[in-house]
Amino acid sequence: MISNSVFKNTVLFSVLLMVACSSQKGQEIRDKAEAEKQNAAIKTQNARIITGAENTDAYLPLLKDKKVGIVTNQTGVLSYVDQGTINDKDGKPNGGWRNVYEARSIVDFLSSRTNLQKIFAPEHGFRGTADAGEHVVDGKDAKTGLQIVSLYGDNKKPKAEQLAGIDVMVFDLQDVGARFYTYISSLHYIMEACAENNIPLLVLDRPNPNGSIVDGPVLEKEYSSFVGMHPIPLLHGMTIGEYAQMINGEKWLKDGIQCPLTVIPCLNYKREMPYSLPVKPSPNLPNDQAINLYASLCLFEGTNVSVGRGTEKQFQIYGSPYLPKSDFSFTPIPNLGAKEPPYKNQLCYGEDLTQTPKVHQLELKWLLKAYNTTADKSKFFTAFFTKLAGTKKLQQQIEAGVSENDIRKSWEKGLDEFKAMRKKYLIY
Repeated sequence: MISNSVFKNTVLFSVLLMVACSSQKGQEIRDKAEAEKQNAAIKTQNARIITGAENTDAYLPLLKDKKVGIVTNQTGVLSYVDQGTINDKDGKPNGGWRNVYEARSIVDFLSSRTNLQKIFAPEHGFRGTADAGEHVVDGKDAKTGLQIVSLYGDNKKPKAEQLAGIDVMVFDLQDVGARFYTYISSLHYIMEACAENNIPLLVLDRPNPNGSIVDGPVLEKEYSSFVGMHPIPLLHGMTIGEYAQMINGEKWLKDGIQCPLTVIPCLNYKREMPYSLPVKPSPNLPNDQAINLYASLCLFEGTNVSVGRGTEKQFQIYGSPYLPKSDFSFTPIPNLGAKEPPYKNQLCYGEDLTQTPKVHQLELKWLLKAYNTTADKSKFFTAFFTKLAGTKKLQQQIEAGVSENDIRKSWEKGLDEFKAMRKKYLIY
């Protein structure tokens, strides 16, 4: 017979064993859940679009023991992701996790890992604060002490003496996919200078936020300018790396020379993917809506209509003192990126497009509406409109009352030919 004490001890042992097993099983469940969270975090990171600048394994070896120059501005950033644990108020991990994103300048990154020599800055300057068209002077970066050479104004193309001693150039600018956005014009001149001086160029690719849109009239050669250098449509639907390959492949550089070019691609990217820029690419493109509407509204810059410079809704509104009075109006005042905005301190009537759904083509309806309702049609267009459009035909069509549908039909042949050429250079 088992004594009461033995029986009690046996029961107690059994209970403790059950508790221990239950605790162990509970811990296993918790461990499994935490592992699943961590795996999900890794998948999230792996699925994130990795820009060319962040694709460091592909280009840092190419910069080793080289004297490096870089073309960049405030858009040249790397975003690091850290799957960190969430701590409680006492600073102890509480079992949660989160993605922590930190943006860092490509200049700061490369200056600590390579022999970075010099910065070349496009329109709007290295920090991206200058007005459109404002003369930008050379200077020095306060943080790194590196010399900054302006590529806007009289010095759009680096001189041989400015490139002296540089073994390799890096190009990292965020484009928005529009022909008249001048970063691709700066790309042309950098490629030409590198070709003439036999300097390899690495283009750190970035997604095109208007990546799948190919639309608008193709530029005619006689209307080439810094706001449109090549025979491409208004929206070209390419990344800046793909565009660099096109410049080289089509021999658009002076005398058909070609640049020793390497494109560092984005990872996990397809051009149909939505992409929100981590940094505004210029002072008057403050958000995704402005970037999406930019190509459609920028044609207004060749008319007597304001696109909202001098407001907080740049390229999301349009209006002028010469349009009919309406429920929507604005009064431009000087601000960052528009020290002397069109119609400063004047009441402008027009349309608010801040809530307009995302466009997937070059929209002409707002331009046509403004022209058809302006007070004096003879004063609507300026000479700059032809440079922006890349052809005289668009203004002639609008003035002749050609329908939007027929205007679009007139682009079809040029767009088809461009798309056929474009295929050779696509990466994504």
